Amino acid sequence: MTNPMQSDPVPAIRENDAVGSTAEIFADIRETLNVDVVNLIWRHLATMPGVLEWVWDSLRPLYQGPAISRAECVRNSLTLPQISPFSSEVLFVAGIDGAALASVGKILDSYQHTNALALVCFSAFLVRFDGSTPEQVQAPTTGGNRNKGSGPIVERAPLPRLIPVAEMPPALARLVHELNEFGEDSDPDLVASMYRHLAHWPAYLALVRTLLVPLHRSGELKSVVARVRTCGLELGGEMAPDILTRRPHQKVEHILGAVRRFVRHPIARMTGICSLIRTATPEWTGWAAP
Repeated sequence: MTNPMQSDPVPAIRENDAVGSTAEIFADIRETLNVDVVNLIWRHLATMPGVLEWVWDSLRPLYQGPAISRAECVRNSLTLPQISPFSSEVLFVAGIDGAALASVGKILDSYQHTNALALVCFSAFLVRFDGSTPEQVQAPTTGGNRNKGSGPIVERAPLPRLIPVAEMPPALARLVHELNEFGEDSDPDLVASMYRHLAHWPAYLALVRTLLVPLHRSGELKSVVARVRTCGLELGGEMAPDILTRRPHQKVEHILGAVRRFVRHPIARMTGICSLIRTATPEWTGWAAP
């Protein structure tokens, strides 16, 4: 049996290995979210008999409408620390040409889109079945950057292969693990898939590290994540009544534990950090190398 840690940080069904109803739901998730990949939380839930069907059936109506404006609200209202964007000169020196930058942008746009949706939908799930309430967190500091708009409309585009950490050169694997700890307060074991997608461009990840290190050390990233968690529960709570009343799944406590872990840690963390990285990364508009 393949060790799941070689490909994913938790047991998960790979998209190419999905069959039957699991493959059908994965296809429906991609179609409903207009994305090319199925996020790890869904692939993890698919390892539990009957759970993927129950959770997707609960949340699909939210993804089809009510969650869209609330996810946009998350992206638009998030206050980000002051940063200096990557310049075209820095990207060129790092070997990030136009094609690479376009691919990086598609990855960031995809995760920015799906993370905010997952945040509000799964937060609604927690409020509905767990009675979760927003946490008390530090008020936003002054002088931050208000996230400018929700970004471009995400067009469904194929993403590069998700690189298993075990296949990365040791230095790159250490870099991915280090990045994954930034902004995390207690559970860095769930390696964010976004970093594994971006690992096709190690120099870009090195630039991201340079961007995030001072924000991590100052505690600003953890403050951003805390605000994201609260925002998700507040906006998700508005949708909780829209989840149809049904008999809870017989393993609801186990399901809630998994969902709670994902929402509180990688989903909340990467909703904030992806927005920050996207703000720092220019759009490719056909600029020539300096």
